[in-house]
Amino acid sequence: MDYSAANTSLWNPIIQMGIMAALIILANILRRKVKFIKNSLMPTAVLAGFILLIIKTTGLVNIDPVFLEKVTYHALGFGFIALSLKVPEKDTSDTALTGAKSGALIVGTYLVQAVAGLVITMTLAYTFMPDLFKASGVLLPMAYGQGPGQANNIGTLYEQAGMPGGKSFGLSLAAAGFLCACIFGVIYLNVLSKKNKLKRVKDKRNISGSVTVDTYQHENEIPIAESIDKFSIQVALVGMVYLLTFLLTLGIESLAGLVSEGLKNTVSSFVWGFNFILGSLVAIVVRNCITGLRKTKLMTRQYQNNYLLSRISGLAFDLMIITGIASIDISDLKGYWIPFILLSIVGGVVTFLYLKFLCDKIYPNYKYEAFLGMFGMLTGTISSGVLLLREIDPEFETPASNQLVVGSSFGIAFGFPVLILVKYAANGDTAVWIALVLATLYLVALTVFMLLAGKKKNKK
Repeated sequence: MDYSAANTSLWNPIIQMGIMAALIILANILRRKVKFIKNSLMPTAVLAGFILLIIKTTGLVNIDPVFLEKVTYHALGFGFIALSLKVPEKDTSDTALTGAKSGALIVGTYLVQAVAGLVITMTLAYTFMPDLFKASGVLLPMAYGQGPGQANNIGTLYEQAGMPGGKSFGLSLAAAGFLCACIFGVIYLNVLSKKNKLKRVKDKRNISGSVTVDTYQHENEIPIAESIDKFSIQVALVGMVYLLTFLLTLGIESLAGLVSEGLKNTVSSFVWGFNFILGSLVAIVVRNCITGLRKTKLMTRQYQNNYLLSRISGLAFDLMIITGIASIDISDLKGYWIPFILLSIVGGVVTFLYLKFLCDKIYPNYKYEAFLGMFGMLTGTISSGVLLLREIDPEFETPASNQLVVGSSFGIAFGFPVLILVKYAANGDTAVWIALVLATLYLVALTVFMLLAGKKKNKK
């Protein structure tokens, strides 16, 4: 085998990863040392993604767009599998009902974004932009609510359905979502601070949380290092589940092919596009199997470590953000600037208003903390939500941070119909109208649930 630089298949992936690693370090230095970047609360991965996008667009560095898309796709699956493998901790800070409401709030926000997005793109398509892909407005919740990974997946599906540049359009909206989280979130923080409704914590202490032995080594867990390193076991678990996910997805596609070729094509685009959902489900099954083995004493030790699994998901999502933003092809946005600007602005406004109204109702004792966390997450990712939350709750003393995680778990169940609607909306004019009506009805149902669930109990 040729180990020299002439073997591009050997060295190109390493070079690409090295460039991203260097940009992460650079972005972290800029975020710590440049005051206006630090005050903007822009996540390091987002800043690194924008820097990589600039140097790729200007041609300063040769970046393989196919490699970027591969990393974005697989990192989404790895991240969700790592989160789903974590051992659930008993929630003593808030009720299960509030967790369910948090999940409904997350999905309700997706639906608000979807309805607003469809109204904008359908209005444009039926007036002075007749060539606009009418379902493109559904990319708003995929970009703002779900982040670059899903924006990449659904944008690619929409390209196959007849929307030129759909992937870049979705990724551009995801990038705009991060800016929305940073700009609107920080402005709102400062407005509340001036009104003395809350106080921003500008403390130079390390508030990221200390890692103690109890954090890293829970009772009955496998040792830190025996014949194999503990971190290696976590990576092996995630990799094994991803392999099982691949086999399950392949099996579903093959079974559909036995029925008809048309069904196979429909199912194939759906299951491969949403492989992270199947990955999460497989991870939950594996996690429950491990729990069952421990209860029957066939397994005496706990193999998952929540801290290390969180680090794996954090790495996966950081890579997903960087490669997702860098995958944007500015030339693909030609002809989309009007819907892009409208969706970016309206998406931020409707998300702000919907969350502001419901957070006051659902979380009366920590409404500002919950709002900032949810707003940051539902315009960017959970990392931007945590960054905004830390400005007023650095030690996570309120249940707001917990609701981001618990709500996301409930959101998988509540959000499955939304994913079906997203796929269905691309099937033509009639499908877009049906998707708009169904999304509106589901939005009303979830909102009523959040406002009325537990109300009678509270009165008693």
